[in-house]
Amino acid sequence: MNPEIAIDLFKTTVMFALYIVAPFLITVMVVGLLSSLLQSVTSLQEPTLTFAPKLIALAGLALVLTPWLLRSISEFTITIINRMPGLAH
Repeated sequence: MNPEIAIDLFKTTVMFALYIVAPFLITVMVVGLLSSLLQSVTSLQEPTLTFAPKLIALAGLALVLTPWLLRSISEFTITIINRMPGLAH
């Protein structure tokens, strides 16, 4: 395997990982911002008020995105497996 192919494979994998993780990161960021804003407005400084909504939002998002995640990961895996014979050069 020459370095160009290895770099391309690594770049593809990292970009795919970011593509898969982005909805979760954005959700946690938005929920965290809203809960922090709520805590600032109400002067409640309870740590569970930031953790619980994030956990609930992530669980709900995981349930909603499961079909998309499975389809995307299986398509990526099939693509990488199909590229393997070309990597042996």
